[in-house]
Amino acid sequence: MAHKTVGQIVTENYRTAQIFKKYGIDFCCKGNRNVEEVAKKNNVNASVLYNELEAVQNQSNNDQVDFKSWPLDLLADYIEKKHHRYVEEKIPILKQYLDKLCKVHGGSHPELFEINEHYIASAGELTAHMKKEELILFPFIRKMVDSKQKGTIMKKPHFGTVENPIEMMMHEHENEGDRFRKIETLSNNYTPPADACNTYRVTFSLLKEFEDDLHKHIHLENNILFSEAKLMETGLTYSN
Repeated sequence: MAHKTVGQIVTENYRTAQIFKKYGIDFCCKGNRNVEEVAKKNNVNASVLYNELEAVQNQSNNDQVDFKSWPLDLLADYIEKKHHRYVEEKIPILKQYLDKLCKVHGGSHPELFEINEHYIASAGELTAHMKKEELILFPFIRKMVDSKQKGTIMKKPHFGTVENPIEMMMHEHENEGDRFRKIETLSNNYTPPADACNTYRVTFSLLKEFEDDLHKHIHLENNILFSEAKLMETGLTYSN
């Protein structure tokens, strides 16, 4: 475990993500660091972290989905249908709830305006980001899979190598991860205040759910889909 990155550990057993979340450790956008690095960065005792991770890993993995074993085209399809669709469905709902909270509770809780501002920015960026994946990167990954299966030569893409769009997508992932960390801080880790109404509580619960889904979404892309796509490309032949 000492030589593995945080992203690799979570890829092998997604239950470990809860341990990293507990200590505020980013396992998706910044999953390329090892346990010693993240422990030092987050002021966590590395031995305690190792022990908790090992305890989780010793549990049965019967209900764990091994996404790393999936064909890349299937994984891309899953991400679109599961996570992209989730984001698209929740954006208008959360926008409506946050607007209402700002109108009703903004006077006594001004942090709501900043939370709303960050969420609106994230919603716009994520919408554009997902379209780039669906129209450019994911179709190219599917072509790579097809070329490998058939042993055919692919035409070199206009972006040169798959690493270029992947690098852009990972940079955008990091931006949204940072944005949601700000929302998490502003909302006191999605804890409603004492005077919160039911809408307030539901909104914070949905925001937390949205962030949790985003973490898994980014993890599947950064640590599995993108990593494996770069490896696959090394075995392909491009025509000019």
